[in-house]
Amino acid sequence: MSRLQRVREVPSVPLTEDYVSRKASEGWKLTALEWEREVEEPAGQPGPLSEEVPYGLRVSADCSHLEENASEKQALIQMMDLIVQDAPLSLVAEELNRKGFRTRAGANWTPGSVFDMLPRLIQVGPRIFSSTEWSARTRHLFRMA
Repeated sequence: MSRLQRVREVPSVPLTEDYVSRKASEGWKLTALEWEREVEEPAGQPGPLSEEVPYGLRVSADCSHLEENASEKQALIQMMDLIVQDAPLSLVAEELNRKGFRTRAGANWTPGSVFDMLPRLIQVGPRIFSSTEWSARTRHLFRMA
């Protein structure tokens, strides 16, 4: 069984027909070209402004504000709950996956993807901790102890 060998070259001079022919005679097949050039930015015009919508929120139907994404909010609460209980991130990821939660990209949670959510949890933590849902969760935990 043969395997595919790939080589990426950064040419120091423009490609010539002779060079391309020689590579082809050696058995290489050209599969892609990548072009780049420098362009001047128009003076006074900033680049495009874009920012990802924070996890747990979504753009509202009228596109004028952000609103809560219920399933993502539940995933954040689940993460916070386990992290407060000092669970390792691997266990947090396992529990999220077991309960059917997925990342925004639709992938399974990993310890790394949970780690990447820590800044968001810090951001949303005060809202979670002051919610009636969190109060009910913690009352339940204290009754069990």
